[in-house]
Amino acid sequence: MMSKKPKGMVLRQKLQRFMTRHREKVGSGIFRPHDFEITEIEVPVKNLDPLFHNYTIVQLTDIHLGQWITPYHLKGIIELVNEQDPDLVALTGDYVSYLLEGYEEDLTLCLKNLEPLDVSLAVLGNHDHWLGAGKIRNILKNSGVIDVSNQVYTLKREDASLHVAGLDSVMLNQHRLDEVMSKVPKSGPAILMVHEPDFADISSATGRFSLQLSGHSHGGQCTIPGWEDTIIRGPHFKKYPSGEYKVGEMTQYTSRGVGTNIFWFRINCPPEISIINLKSPGAME
Repeated sequence: MMSKKPKGMVLRQKLQRFMTRHREKVGSGIFRPHDFEITEIEVPVKNLDPLFHNYTIVQLTDIHLGQWITPYHLKGIIELVNEQDPDLVALTGDYVSYLLEGYEEDLTLCLKNLEPLDVSLAVLGNHDHWLGAGKIRNILKNSGVIDVSNQVYTLKREDASLHVAGLDSVMLNQHRLDEVMSKVPKSGPAILMVHEPDFADISSATGRFSLQLSGHSHGGQCTIPGWEDTIIRGPHFKKYPSGEYKVGEMTQYTSRGVGTNIFWFRINCPPEISIINLKSPGAME
């Protein structure tokens, strides 16, 4: 079932078709791996067992396949992700933009090539619902990616646990926090994947999550040199549009993602693949 589409959806679809047909004329940019910024942060996680010390999460978000990101681009992006030797790949939504037809097979094949040590987990974003959540979930399933929207996945290292919770799109009111909280085991640290970053105020207030991973904002796509972050803010990314924040006792990380939306450019705001290294306080003593 598709969620209610935004106003101007037909126009946006026509624009994407036009720009795809005339990609060379309108200019889509040349895909060069060094144009992608690989950012790395360390996040101390309270009560994280030393067996999970240096656990590596690679976050990939806002692919928006079919706009600037072509299947060829995505293949290269997946290779970059795999080169980081992730334990876990966290996919935080918006796999497509305004068109899905013609991209299902390419998206499936590319995501299938992810090679984390443990697992690839995913949640959905607003664009995924606009184009059909069921279709996107099937693509994820056929790619070997586990959809954790409103679910919890527990990672194990011997007797130690790390819980990864996911929420469906907040923007489209598909999230079910109470339901997820009831599924998170009482013991063991937990982190949260949710597309929209400003949900951090609510998730932090639960006191249950050490880290929230989000996308949605694209970092604003444009930033002014010398400014800390983008002046472009939108629904659900007004407070935490890009980078690392401390929200109460929780770390919020908003990735700029790799794709673009509507306009095929980024100014002083390079696409990003994010590496999050979890640290066990016990292992650092």
